[in-house]
Amino acid sequence: MAINYSLKTSWMLICFGSALLCFSVAQPKLKPLWVMPQAKPKMLRSLPATPFLKMAIAAMSSRIVVDLSEARIYSYWGKQLIGKYPVAVGQPGWETPTGTFKVLHKQLNPVWKQPITGDIFPAGPNNPLGDRWIGFWADERHQIGFHGTNKEDLVGKAVSHGSLRMRNADIRALYKQVSIGTPVIVRK
Repeated sequence: MAINYSLKTSWMLICFGSALLCFSVAQPKLKPLWVMPQAKPKMLRSLPATPFLKMAIAAMSSRIVVDLSEARIYSYWGKQLIGKYPVAVGQPGWETPTGTFKVLHKQLNPVWKQPITGDIFPAGPNNPLGDRWIGFWADERHQIGFHGTNKEDLVGKAVSHGSLRMRNADIRALYKQVSIGTPVIVRK
């Protein structure tokens, strides 16, 4: 039943988006036929509605729930669970923030700045962030998000600086499941 509801909702959004795209095509102002010059037809330009529609569909249809006490992430499409993954959570003094957030940005091959020493780790196999970053919280000095790791044996423990470390195969799967604006619920 939940799958049918999700499919109906998705189909409705696709139809709505297609209609919106059709109506958003820039139309020239109409002139009376006797004034219109005989010229080659012009290609009409469509407005950039597609990226906004994609974000709206993702934000309405998917969500991530983080259970810190279980050290697990649950990924949903509508009411359907599509993935669950173990994570490393924030260590004492660097706890992962709780609350309701949204995915703010996604990055392939991120560069990491160590929050205590300020050392910079370029993208590559020695980078503690792995090859994917999904950010959902930030202040002036720190960012919190989901990322891979170069130490997969620590997944499941409280060892991070607040972010949620994942096995590299898991962060790659999650990266495909979320878009900018996807809700992220972090609870204890």
